[in-house]
Amino acid sequence: MRSYQPDLTPPWKRSAPVPEVPAEPDLVVEEVSTGFCGAVIRCEKTAQGPTVTLEDRFGKHRVFPMEPRGFLLEGKVVTLVRPGPGGPARPTRTASGSVAVPGARARVARAGRIYVEGRHDAELVERVWGDDLRIEGVVVEYLEGVDDLPAIVGEFAPGPDARLGVLVDHLVPGSKESRIAERVTGDHVLVVGHPYIDVWEAVKPSSVGIDSWPVVPRGQDWKTGVCRALGWPENTGAAWQHILSKVRSYKDLEPQLLGRVEELIDFVTLPD
Repeated sequence: MRSYQPDLTPPWKRSAPVPEVPAEPDLVVEEVSTGFCGAVIRCEKTAQGPTVTLEDRFGKHRVFPMEPRGFLLEGKVVTLVRPGPGGPARPTRTASGSVAVPGARARVARAGRIYVEGRHDAELVERVWGDDLRIEGVVVEYLEGVDDLPAIVGEFAPGPDARLGVLVDHLVPGSKESRIAERVTGDHVLVVGHPYIDVWEAVKPSSVGIDSWPVVPRGQDWKTGVCRALGWPENTGAAWQHILSKVRSYKDLEPQLLGRVEELIDFVTLPD
């Protein structure tokens, strides 16, 4: 009979046990050594042991070994294991890639706001981030152009408990938009932008079923020029509804827009 061998490892050197979590599809975790954060796509058996494939918000895939204590789930260390048959139903995600919260009620609106430049921008933000914004209590309004931004900021009177975030089209160095942004940016006002002439271009061409967005000569209305170049009826309202209908999640948008909207949401919701 084997004799009992006590564990003489000092308590402060022992590894505390961590929970084992089935790697169900769409579970969002962070790999501890690289900081890569993504949703579980699949688990596989390999000669070196089981692996898990994660997909980040921009559609990038990476494969990691399912090592003990190898991942963070909601900030806590866990060990991922292969899901068994008949496991729990896969969680769903919002269009922005966040884990959905079934039955969550909308939060009372914050004093802070996010402004976007036009109605199409607002509809696109609602399509992808609407669920997240309602849970956070963030209201999105649109400017109908950036020229009135200084007056709007002055009337809004932003402060520590009422931050203002602004998303501007075609925010490139030396532009009119960049000069206006510099005038209003402050501790409680964040102005960010994407490089596209119009938010239409922030939708991936492949999602719309085209090879690329057309180059429209200077001096022409850009949206009308796009319709002409693509052979669409010159009805920009109908064209936008067609484009918007192709957007089902963050995967249909360019990273240059995704990062800026996430930055604004963080700015208006995080504590001072």
